[in-house]
Amino acid sequence: MLKLATQSLFVLSLCHFAGIAMADTSPREAVATGRIEKIGAGIVAFLPQGMKAYPASLTLVKAPVLQGQPPSGWAIKPQFVRSGAGSRVIVQIPAGADLYGTGEVTGPLRRNGSTITLWNTDNFEYARESGHQLYQSHPWVLGVRKDGSAFGVLFDSTWRAELDTGQRIVFASSGPPMPVIVIDRASPQAVLQGLAELTGKMPLPPRWALGYQQSRWSYTPDTHVLEIADEFRRRKIPVDVIWMDIDYMDGFRVFTFSAKDFPDPKRLNNALHERGFHSVWMIDPGVKFDPGYKVYDSGTAHDVWVKDAQGGEYHGEVWPGEVAYPDFTMPATRSWWSALYKGFMAQGVDGVWNDMNEPSVFKVPSMTMPDDNWHRGGGELSPGSHLQYHNVYGMLMAQATRDGIQAALPDRRPFVLTRANFLGGQRYAATWTGDNTSTWEHLKMSIPMSINLGLSGQPFSGPDIGGFSGEATADLWANWIAVGAFYPFSRGHTIKAAQQKEPWAFGPAVENTARIAIERRYRLLPYLYTLFHDASVNGMPVMQPVFFADPRDLSLRSEAQAFLLGRDLLVVPAWARQPALPKGIWRKVSLIEGEVADPHQAALKLRGGAILPLGRVVQNTHEESLDPLTLLVCLDADGEAQGSLYEDAGEGYGYRRGDYRLTRYRAQRQGDTVHVSIAGSDGKRRASSRDIVVQVVTDDGVFTGKGPDGQVVVPLRSPH
Repeated sequence: MLKLATQSLFVLSLCHFAGIAMADTSPREAVATGRIEKIGAGIVAFLPQGMKAYPASLTLVKAPVLQGQPPSGWAIKPQFVRSGAGSRVIVQIPAGADLYGTGEVTGPLRRNGSTITLWNTDNFEYARESGHQLYQSHPWVLGVRKDGSAFGVLFDSTWRAELDTGQRIVFASSGPPMPVIVIDRASPQAVLQGLAELTGKMPLPPRWALGYQQSRWSYTPDTHVLEIADEFRRRKIPVDVIWMDIDYMDGFRVFTFSAKDFPDPKRLNNALHERGFHSVWMIDPGVKFDPGYKVYDSGTAHDVWVKDAQGGEYHGEVWPGEVAYPDFTMPATRSWWSALYKGFMAQGVDGVWNDMNEPSVFKVPSMTMPDDNWHRGGGELSPGSHLQYHNVYGMLMAQATRDGIQAALPDRRPFVLTRANFLGGQRYAATWTGDNTSTWEHLKMSIPMSINLGLSGQPFSGPDIGGFSGEATADLWANWIAVGAFYPFSRGHTIKAAQQKEPWAFGPAVENTARIAIERRYRLLPYLYTLFHDASVNGMPVMQPVFFADPRDLSLRSEAQAFLLGRDLLVVPAWARQPALPKGIWRKVSLIEGEVADPHQAALKLRGGAILPLGRVVQNTHEESLDPLTLLVCLDADGEAQGSLYEDAGEGYGYRRGDYRLTRYRAQRQGDTVHVSIAGSDGKRRASSRDIVVQVVTDDGVFTGKGPDGQVVVPLRSPH
């Protein structure tokens, strides 16, 4: 059979990459580079010998156009090596270069000297492989030279691999030689723009997805869900989303609802909507093997299941017991899966949470399906073993989920959260960093993890605030929410049987800390939404390393405590010890009364030359928050500043037809006054008739002025 012949080509790699520690004694053979072609500005593709055209890619948003010879003097040149049945790529790096990216990883921000396994794995508490093998795979390295210029290396292979970032970059794959793309540009920001050009940008999410979100495994029954919602509103703690974990289902059967605990999900969702909440509901890939269960019977009738090596229907075990797994490499399967969402979303569901999609399999050492399971492919995807398609299983599921939500609710922006993903998966879903623990180690680790996801093309991420597993102390939880309010994706979550981890669960003092932290986020939502718009246009991370403020400042390269939101706001956790901070003008700002006296709150510093748009504190994003609009101004050394505010309906696609407004503000000091005006605007959306409050932050205090949006003069006297 064709599939058995194909599998035999990689029998040696199956042994080497099965997680068994063994020396690499396989013979190595250099493979000549077949084609070296420019494919964009400062972007070059290297194809191994024998590869005449760029193959189909799940990473790239479209097939690259080969444009001829690269610029003369191109420095970063991969070397291809065949190693047994697998292959290697070796990339020599400039002396002194600092390496980042590599996707969802534990450990320090700076990735030099790291070795990670690219094999999506259900890794509870990050305990397997010392956390060097997690739920997602990003075969990508960002390098920053001493002079601040940068390069990026993309290994376009889905096969199981090891990525080593020692004195050189080594990508050891269990598959055949693959294309390698190198981006070389003047700055790390420009390299990430190049990555977005290749792998696509995050679609603009609905504005509600930027609010604070509350989850637990599980809030059940439905009456308890409303109790939690009402408690948030009663205590005036802002929140936009409540999440439903697997216990809402009928025996963990996906696309069903428990008749006992969730008898009327549409009524529940309507009740949440009336309270200003959205809801996100979990859907796993494993479909219970249960003849008579509608989803299983439909999948069997459409022949969508992953096959075992003998061609039979593969069954593994997850929460429902014995399950079959959809083969998402097949276009027909993705269409079938997408169609299941029509009735599901009709229950008033707002967003979908794809979990367990590495895919996870219980009671087997590998925690996933066998390497020799068979995927039938289709379209541009050839048939292949699970060894080839495992790493993109979760991404293909997220794609089908997004397509299904889009078809069911064509006038609304889909929101999908996925645990497993691959390089380029930001096109389909946001992500979180999986089953972390309630420890200081994982709190501190969450910052470089989220930053490196952003440096790997995924702007919308964050960890479970407070830790998923284990018991959090009041001090730990307070410190975590104080910084967690500034993650791009901000959600509190906890495991079943652990303590309650709602903001009020740790007593009045911690509740007050949480309220202040979350209110700070809601004041910043206009700025955050503007950053998310920017990310959807240019691929820039929302959460950025501090060295982005000055890529030439080598003292910032390893800083993993403090971070930037966009380029203008510096976040310094209260627990940070001797953080390396960017030079120049960065003035401390205060957003909420009481934050200065709270020892857990992170310090916020505004860049000299920036104008930051702020809203009022609201309880959810449905409420009007921009009347008045506040502009926080920090002048640079020349007495100038600028900033922008992006506005649209917050939902739907009118912005694609011009129904948005991007307003650019300018501030200039003229003697003892600061003049703030509109420098220009884009979009067809009508300007709001509103006043603005301008607060100019100086070394001598904060000076305030008010007036119509368009021209405010602030006298630099009587600070308050």
